Amino acid sequence: QVQLVESGGGSVQAGDSLTLSCAASGRTFNSYPLAWFRQAPGKEREFVASINWSGSSTYYHDSVKGRFTISRDNTKNDLYLQMNSLNPEDTAVYCCAAMNVRWNGTPVRAIRGYDYWGQGTQVTVSL
Repeated sequence: QVQLVESGGGSVQAGDSLTLSCAASGRTFNSYPLAWFRQAPGKEREFVASINWSGSSTYYHDSVKGRFTISRDNTKNDLYLQMNSLNPEDTAVYCCAAMNVRWNGTPVRAIRGYDYWGQGTQVTVSL
């Protein structure tokens, strides 16, 4: 039974930082790409960042590039998202996702590319 569980969300002020974690169980994901998505109320789910199987390659949405850092610890089967310089536009439910294929090609930003999803953790950024 595959499970992805996010944690670390909360309410912060603009300019603050947060670190999100995603704990995976039921499968070892050290051969699979992982990603973070986010969704604000009334908006479509949006790609945030992805990381390849080894952690050697990362990819970011332009809106978070330079502010967010995705990383993984394959010894723990965990995924992380370090978020700096947060602004109100970052307010959303953040979900982690995992592929079901050992993809070793170009970064995948499409929702359809991922098969396992966490329930999400709320991040609220106020002025």
